[in-house]
Amino acid sequence: MEAVRMTFVVPFDGSELAEAALVRAVEYGDALEEDVTAVTVVPERKRYAREKGWIGEDEAYDVEAVVERLREQVHSLTPAVSFEYERIREFPPEARIAGHIEQLALEHDPSVVFLGSDNVGRVVTPLTSVGVHIAAEESYDVFVVRQRAPPNVDRIQPHTEFYDDDST
Repeated sequence: MEAVRMTFVVPFDGSELAEAALVRAVEYGDALEEDVTAVTVVPERKRYAREKGWIGEDEAYDVEAVVERLREQVHSLTPAVSFEYERIREFPPEARIAGHIEQLALEHDPSVVFLGSDNVGRVVTPLTSVGVHIAAEESYDVFVVRQRAPPNVDRIQPHTEFYDDDST
């Protein structure tokens, strides 16, 4: 019987927790010999780009430059990870952005989505959390990364170059 190949997907917005989720997905992917894909949705509206810290308050918004910076950020952390993105023209509510991210993720038939979020799973969750909507999908498991430090799992080899000296 042939082994089923899983894919780990990481919604990536460039934040510290998204970076941690990406590295964690690669650590688990290495241990389990699974592929990892980072997915990003980039609305073509300045407000969202400013909220995400992709551009400064008075900076012009060059969508292609932001996509390229996110791609470079992914590959500088984890060179073997594939990066996919979708540009959307509107600035939809968080639930619709989450829907676009979820569609990108589902194209890879993920077994696990690694989600960097300090909001998902709390008793009170902000309604503006994209992660809440992505975590609600039942066709895959969700691994929530809430801190930068690696887990203490014997079979997982931490990518020590990512972590601060005091957190490994």
